[in-house]
Amino acid sequence: MTMAMTRAESATPGLSLAPGAKVGIVAGGGSLPVEVADGLVKHGFVPFIIIAEGEVDREADFAVYDREKLALEDIGLLLPLLKRRGITHLVLAGEIKRRPRLSKIKPTFGLLAIIPLVVRALRRGDDGLLKVLTRGLETRGIKVVGAHEVVPELTASEGVLTATEPNQSDWRDIEAARKAANAIGALDIGQAAIAIGGRAVALEGIEGTAGLLDRTRELRGHGRLAGKARGVLVKCAKPGQELRADLPSIGPQTVEAAHAAGLAGIAVEAGRSLILEGPVTLARANALGLFIVGLPAMEQGNGEPANGR
Repeated sequence: MTMAMTRAESATPGLSLAPGAKVGIVAGGGSLPVEVADGLVKHGFVPFIIIAEGEVDREADFAVYDREKLALEDIGLLLPLLKRRGITHLVLAGEIKRRPRLSKIKPTFGLLAIIPLVVRALRRGDDGLLKVLTRGLETRGIKVVGAHEVVPELTASEGVLTATEPNQSDWRDIEAARKAANAIGALDIGQAAIAIGGRAVALEGIEGTAGLLDRTRELRGHGRLAGKARGVLVKCAKPGQELRADLPSIGPQTVEAAHAAGLAGIAVEAGRSLILEGPVTLARANALGLFIVGLPAMEQGNGEPANGR
């Protein structure tokens, strides 16, 4: 099998932005908002950055952009800010580690109308909150778009992306982990699972993928995983997920942690997963002998690949 690229020409087409479109980015933690901003510039659009206060860990990378900070509890000020800046399209990019404290949210007239929806969404989980936020913005004239739509080169394409390929037992692990990830995704618990020896052994919880890999590394030395070889991490979008935010992603740190956990490789959904710092991530996987695979996207609702395998 020939090595594929991380570009997504065959997976998800990029969004065609009109020449006059003005794009804003709500930036959280990690490298994603930085890569989205830089990618937009390459496509001819200079974004306006809304820095989520206390969440961004690469703030210096936004120094070249027009930007403002916004506390999570000031979410009611987001729409007036976007309108004032003439923003037509908004990308939600990066990790937000905490939820806004409802008691500290500063009310605005527009926000008061959707507070009941926000409260119900918080009870339903992260994806419910994202759906309420995106729909609320769009009814007020701001088009919310996904990072994969405006910077499609960040998405994984289908096929083996590395020099190392999965063997037959790895494919069994991929199938088992994908079923498990799909099951917990349906409950809005997480996006990832690890399978070893053809069965799921660890599921992503509130600690995220990094915590899942750390837990697997610790389990290698004792208990029922002692002596077990190989294994695979699978990340995929939750069934019915709001794809314009919180897409599954991997990066160099994921590769390092997967190797430390004794895994043979990583599989993600093609077109619906992001590979951050793509060249670095693939080079590190190749150096460590890990595989990275882009899987056919699942049909929403039945848990089966869209085009089979």
